[in-house]
Amino acid sequence: MSAKVTGVLLDAVIALAIEAGHAIMKIYAQDFSVVKKDDLSPLTEADMAAHHIIVAGLEKLTPELPVLSEESAAISFATRATWNRYWLVDPLDGTREFVKRNGEFTVNIALIENHQPVLGVVYVPVTGVCYYARQGQGAYKQETGNAQSPQRIHIRAWNGEQLIVAGSQSHRSNDFAIFLANIGDCQVISMGSSLKSCLVAEGKVHIYPRLGLTSEWDTAAAQCIVEEAGGQLTDTALRPLRYNTKESLLNPSFLVFGDARHDWSKYVPINHAVA
Repeated sequence: MSAKVTGVLLDAVIALAIEAGHAIMKIYAQDFSVVKKDDLSPLTEADMAAHHIIVAGLEKLTPELPVLSEESAAISFATRATWNRYWLVDPLDGTREFVKRNGEFTVNIALIENHQPVLGVVYVPVTGVCYYARQGQGAYKQETGNAQSPQRIHIRAWNGEQLIVAGSQSHRSNDFAIFLANIGDCQVISMGSSLKSCLVAEGKVHIYPRLGLTSEWDTAAAQCIVEEAGGQLTDTALRPLRYNTKESLLNPSFLVFGDARHDWSKYVPINHAVA
């Protein structure tokens, strides 16, 4: 897909993410119910409202492309394996943060082509901040409703100063504590959802380790943004995550980092290291 085509799509996808964000905020301002999915993760009416808006919008925008959303019915790998290009969506990333009402949740939309994200939008409904990128064109941060031009964002180099590490707000683990101990002196910023990866992309933190299970819709949009900002989102052997390559949609443990001159894998606990 040409840069020109993805450029045309980008504005429409940003508008769609904002529309879904507005629907989320209407529900956020009210009392809402929470149910448990089969994997025991929470689901709210906001997840489904955003899902329906995004899926309908993408099907209208690109009727030729399939859409895989976290809230879609299960789609077999036999079907997905035929997809060279498709949309990968998390309508409400950080449902636990939504339920806690801490504002740290996002709308994630990515275009996947040849197993890698080539367009990514991460919208933050509470603040109106939108992070976005398309392959070969850089990564940007825009405050919607602000007349100021979008700001191009870049990762932070590490030159031996105290490391700043992003950590999950809702998924802290003993393995994360081991990772921090292996680093030594560092500052930790706790954050929910794909915002942690965006912190790496805009140079506010050096690294975000996720030593536990996530799904492909959790990382795809942010991966495009991080990579276009000069960083990487990789497995613990420092290989970029790839999408739709297997039956399971679960990611391996991963690292999001800015400065590739450093071997971040050496801090990973041995049980998360891969060959």
